[in-house]
Amino acid sequence: MKLTHSLKALALSTALLLAPSIDAAQNHGYAIDYIQGEGDVKGLKLAYQYHLPNEKLPFEHARVYFESSFNVWQYGKDNRHQTNIVLAISPVIQYPAFNVKNIPVHVEFGIGVSLLDDTHFAGKNVSTHYQFEDRLGLVADLGNNTSLALRYLHYSNAGFKSPNPGLDFISLSYAKRF
Repeated sequence: MKLTHSLKALALSTALLLAPSIDAAQNHGYAIDYIQGEGDVKGLKLAYQYHLPNEKLPFEHARVYFESSFNVWQYGKDNRHQTNIVLAISPVIQYPAFNVKNIPVHVEFGIGVSLLDDTHFAGKNVSTHYQFEDRLGLVADLGNNTSLALRYLHYSNAGFKSPNPGLDFISLSYAKRF
């Protein structure tokens, strides 16, 4: 019961933290990810993104956004599966890397925090509900404020408590700014 209250408090805090005043710029966005983890782990991630205006950044070509997300992970098959609910918040930096057929591709990285509903998942004991969310990815800018990304995600408690086997995922993401 305490964890449910913690999840609600984290979701509310994240929403308040990232709810900037409405402006004319296209700084707000959403993303939907399909997540594939080790073994039979599959998931879905729904995210809100707030993109900092480029003129407010100290670097010339980089982009920065904050992402808060709600994740549902499932492990197993048919009627014999586990479900884990995860809330996360991450600052993310993107930097232009190269072009593919005139499509700009950025490399992105970020380290954030997450709250897992269940510490025993997919045959692993990750020890703590609080985990770090590390990401590294490639993001293709498709134009019209849309993007497609391929990311590696790693969740772990950074060795604060043992065991700490971590959870690894690959995600395919579609994002839209509005």
